[in-house]
Amino acid sequence: MRTLVKNTLRTGLALMAATLGLITTAAAQSRIEPVRIGLIEGLSGPFANAGEAVHRNLAWAAERVNARGGVQLPGGARPLEIVRLDSKGNTEEALSMLRSAVDQRIAFVAQGNSSATAAALIDAINKHNERDPARRVLFLNYSAVDPILTNERCSFWHFRFDAHADMRLSALMDVLAEDRSVDSVYLIGQDYSFGQHVVRKSREMLAQRRPDLKIVGEELHPMGRIKDFLPYVAKIKASGAQAVVTGNWGNDLTLMIKAAREVGLKARFYTFYGNALGVPAAIGEAGVGQVLAVAEWHPNVGGAASDRFYAAFRERFPRPADDYVHARMQAMVEMLVAAIERAGSTDPLPVARALEGARYDGAGLGGFHHGTMRAADHQFIQPLYVSLMQKAGGEGVRFDNEGSGYGFVTVRHVPAARTEQPHQCQMQRP
Repeated sequence: MRTLVKNTLRTGLALMAATLGLITTAAAQSRIEPVRIGLIEGLSGPFANAGEAVHRNLAWAAERVNARGGVQLPGGARPLEIVRLDSKGNTEEALSMLRSAVDQRIAFVAQGNSSATAAALIDAINKHNERDPARRVLFLNYSAVDPILTNERCSFWHFRFDAHADMRLSALMDVLAEDRSVDSVYLIGQDYSFGQHVVRKSREMLAQRRPDLKIVGEELHPMGRIKDFLPYVAKIKASGAQAVVTGNWGNDLTLMIKAAREVGLKARFYTFYGNALGVPAAIGEAGVGQVLAVAEWHPNVGGAASDRFYAAFRERFPRPADDYVHARMQAMVEMLVAAIERAGSTDPLPVARALEGARYDGAGLGGFHHGTMRAADHQFIQPLYVSLMQKAGGEGVRFDNEGSGYGFVTVRHVPAARTEQPHQCQMQRP
């Protein structure tokens, strides 16, 4: 009897162990490893609003990829996941977040809200990938637009999905040059690589296009540290400038525009980012016909596909404060997914090769946005729009921005082929 009990107990324990083994195996199989993109961005600090706005864009893009089945790979479909890595708006912290991404074996990182940070990440990734090829990293840049990043400091491991500063600035300066009501301009920017470049290049382009136009002031200010722009705007007003050119972004632009309204500055603002992150609401009625912006897309470009895309974003993020969506960020995610699927791998080397020269046909956006990733320097070539602030509901202004009652209407469309510029990249390929 005792032997029978022992045998029964032994059999029961064996069956239990086998059952637990099956459960553990099934659970492991159900936890499919996602394809991860590490977002290295200031998600706290003075530019947290800009970082969170980017996160919403990338998270929404990932949601749409996953809704159609995820990333299709030979071993089966895998979900796409955005991993938040808060750099606090600091370059050293961004490098620390890169190390964290490597430790987590995240093969793809995205950053863009600082060209200085992007340059540091490119250098660090170049060194890391040479030293540790088993854990290579690919850098996806959605907003860092200093031209040097795809020229002298170009890298096989870096792909830029935004038009660089000279491409954007050229479109803006063409519009400014044609405005014969303007004969004086003030240049102002943030005192770091991108802001310095915009001020310097604006001076060069205006000398070529409008040598008669007077530059009545030129200034660089500390980045992210100015709380009161009234002294700066007072100088602009005193100069008699009829136009202001700035590459400012985030709170540095919003606070400057707000100060311009408070002192009654009557000047046109030619901006890179004047159509978002609180700027339209900050200037209000004073911005109608006065604030211009340049981007690869805006909500009022027109067309059913564009309208559906924008409406879907607003349905997903209905709060007016969350109204910040860019076609280029959606295109970046879609192109990465397509490159992974073509490569049949998440290894950054074959994925990078699949991205080189890749054409984007608007997949995931309804087909309204197109572009090509130039293989020579990894610069995305896409259309640009210069738009002008107007009251919502007027001709061509179906949508407003951030619930402000003001939107933007196209004043110039630049086809992709006309945005392309020469490069000085000498690509070193592995």
